[in-house]
Amino acid sequence: MTHPELGVVHTRIERPDPAAVAALAAFGTATVHEAMGRTGLARPYLRPVYPAARLCGPAVTVLLQPGDNWMLHVAAEQIRPGDVVVAACTTESEDGFFGELLATSFRSRGCAGLVIDGGVRDVAELAAMNFPVFSRAVNARGTVKATLGSVNVPVVCANAPVRPGDVVLADADGVVVVPRERAAATAGASARREENEAGKRARLRAGELGLDMYAMRGPLAALGLRYED
Repeated sequence: MTHPELGVVHTRIERPDPAAVAALAAFGTATVHEAMGRTGLARPYLRPVYPAARLCGPAVTVLLQPGDNWMLHVAAEQIRPGDVVVAACTTESEDGFFGELLATSFRSRGCAGLVIDGGVRDVAELAAMNFPVFSRAVNARGTVKATLGSVNVPVVCANAPVRPGDVVLADADGVVVVPRERAAATAGASARREENEAGKRARLRAGELGLDMYAMRGPLAALGLRYED
């Protein structure tokens, strides 16, 4: 990924097939991460700001400057119904970039939620609005509007590369990014993984041990595991 330019808003981005996004929304982040070859996860410090927050949608990306939320206001104009705003920063910052007023603006555009490698505030209000937010921190400290970033450029959010239009899925287990061209294939692989796990779940519920179901006894014995009375 090349270093993103500053001071640009790309108004046209390629979004994935809405049917593929809807299919991905049915799965959890752990399933999607595993189905995609154990790739795509953001760092686990991104957490939901209220219980049961969940989101899935194409990314509108934002590159912020530390302590400055100007580009989030610029990004609002680029949101289409179902989009998720994904905000990264040029360097680490935990200031409160986002709160109730911006959430109200985003929701009016049909935004499905926010993932931000920074701080947010007005958590009680966000929960009351049921506006999903996943953030690095909760922080009441405000921001200014003084420096240019960019909108709809490739960013790295909590170590996860995100391009405009990539599918972002977030739930209590974390945040995962699916490249837009892999959305349909990943949804299919996720469905197959869940079908396989359903069979395993039934066997475990019936009392079968993972030791036997996964044929672990031989490898354990080969490494010298022994049982003693």
